Amino acid sequence: MNIAVLCGGISNERDVSLSTGAGVAKALRERGHKVVLMDLYFGCEEAYTDPKQLFDRPHGEEDYRVKNDIPDLEAIKALRRQDNDSLMGDNVIEICRAADITFLALHGEEGENGKLQAALDIAGIKYTGSGYLGSAIAMNKGLSKLLFRENGIPTPPAIKLKKGNVPYDDIGFPCVVKPCSGGSSVGTSIVNGPEEYAAALDLAFRYEKEVIVEKYIKGRELTVGVIDGRAMPVIEIIPKSGFYDYKNKYQAGATDEICPAQIGPEATERVQRLAERVNRALMIDAYCRADFLWDTESDEMYCLEANTLPGMTPTSLIPQMAAAEGMSFGELCEKLIQVSLEKYDK
Repeated sequence: MNIAVLCGGISNERDVSLSTGAGVAKALRERGHKVVLMDLYFGCEEAYTDPKQLFDRPHGEEDYRVKNDIPDLEAIKALRRQDNDSLMGDNVIEICRAADITFLALHGEEGENGKLQAALDIAGIKYTGSGYLGSAIAMNKGLSKLLFRENGIPTPPAIKLKKGNVPYDDIGFPCVVKPCSGGSSVGTSIVNGPEEYAAALDLAFRYEKEVIVEKYIKGRELTVGVIDGRAMPVIEIIPKSGFYDYKNKYQAGATDEICPAQIGPEATERVQRLAERVNRALMIDAYCRADFLWDTESDEMYCLEANTLPGMTPTSLIPQMAAAEGMSFGELCEKLIQVSLEKYDK
């Protein structure tokens, strides 16, 4: 197949996306596919008369590791030669139209909030992952929580705050403060008392105009992938220090990830069925990953959120779940393409 892999962009998760894109492109080429890897923001500057020519050209093997620090987006924007405000670089649509499918290796708001998916739909481009509706719903944590409650899916109590509406409410302490539509725990803080609250809000509001303040749940952190409506093996996440923040997510060795989680068959069954319900409640297509906290004292499992384009980096969770089922990384990439193509036949 001719496959365009879109990564990069200018979200706070740009580095994660570049790592995902490089790994996916390499794996697909190793399995015989012709791949063009593009940065969504910078597009393609290679000369061609027909975009299909690009798929036949040789490409060096890409490799990208996520850095410790969140990328400086203003510095990245300054490198762009194109004189426009588009989030999409030159020739992206034309090259994606020439592919059999576009593999979305994007993370963060601009790649997961449904806008890109809607643009690709309008252009008649097939792509991996959920459509625009499920993407938009899952990206907004406030809206997701409404649908969780409506569908009987336990989720921690929370309030949504808008920047500038002072004084800000709180939900009691300890609590978690995070951007409403963020990812990779960027801008997220665990707050133990009123003296820390203002600083946590200031941090979250640097990234978005709306934030979620959520009751802190002490428990075991579990995550479950769902592909084509079926739950994958459960992973338990145990950071070696602090909480599961940006650094602990992407730096090898910072977190213990137990797959399959050692939680017993009954708990495994419960969280897997919950993940499948989350997938349906948020109207997600193809695949996702749902994150949970299990309060073992009350025996309640709370869903925090669902990710419609979960990471595919060397330390990411969906590839670990697939490996537990005997599926290689390359086979996983092809599986995601297969289930994504099937959504166009439904």
